[in-house]
This record gives sequence, structure tokens and C-alpha cells, in this order.
Amino acid sequence: MDILEGIYTRRSVRDFTAVPVDRETVLEILKAGSWAPSGLNNQPWRFVVVSGRDRRCELAKLTRYSRIIENAPVAIAVFIDRTAMYHDTKDHQAIGACVQNMLLAAHGLGLGAVWLGEILRNAAAVAGLLDVPGTMELMAVVAVGHPASAAQRPERKDVAELLLREF
Repeated sequence: MDILEGIYTRRSVRDFTAVPVDRETVLEILKAGSWAPSGLNNQPWRFVVVSGRDRRCELAKLTRYSRIIENAPVAIAVFIDRTAMYHDTKDHQAIGACVQNMLLAAHGLGLGAVWLGEILRNAAAVAGLLDVPGTMELMAVVAVGHPASAAQRPERKDVAELLLREF
């Protein structure tokens, strides 16, 4: 898939089939995330893959979007390792790039995915459920699976509306 085509056709997918996603595909998505740019190449991202139904259902209880996590074959919790950080803003921006790479990789592999942020209100409970060290801070959960239906095409503002000025 052409990179621009991938960017323009990627959609947030919230409904999935029951078809499992194999481990190799999940690892490919994580690899794509790990290739995001980061300041000083510190790569502050860490991942927890939740594919077991019982743990996914427990995770789902920690968000009002529980249906998405319950029905996705895989949920990937993305953490920032505070011991690897050197600059708060830059490192948080790097996590955003990491998650975007993961979303694009899922799309390029024929899967659907959605970036869930509302679950951050229960970040400590997620960290406890997933048994991660206290140096890890939850940044997002990405639900991944085979799309149940064709994604809708959201409206986008024209670039002319977003451009403040040109010099």
C-alpha cells in the first residue's frame, strides 16, 4: 500500500469480527510502533499485549468503551517508560508517533484498529491489572482486529482552513 493511500484511507475501527489475530501480525504492529522517531532515539514506549479473553474483559471494565475492548481479539496497552525519558513533551510526542505507526501498520496489514484514550482516567488500575512496574505510565490502549464492516469516511477540513499563514 502506498504510504499516502494508507494515511488517507486509515479509519478508526471499533467493531471487529471474532477472527483471531496471529502473534506474528501483532509483533509486526509492535515493530512498526517501535520504529517511530524519538528524541535521542530513547524509544520510551513499552507494550503489553492482551489477547486472552478473561484479561481483556477485566481491562474492558476500566473504560466506558468496554464493548470495543471486549470484542477486539487483541488490545495493546502502550506505556511510556519514565526511566527512559529525557524530555516530557518530546517523549510524549514520540508515543503519539508510535501509536500512529501502529494504527497505520494494522491498516496496511488489512486489520482495523482504534486508539483508546478515555481509559487513561483509570491508568493506575490498568497498570495494576497488567502488572507493570511503577515506572510505566499508560499512554493509550489500541484495540486491533479484523473489521466487522467497511469503515465510514469521516469528513476532514480542507487544508486551507487549517493553514494559519504562509511566508
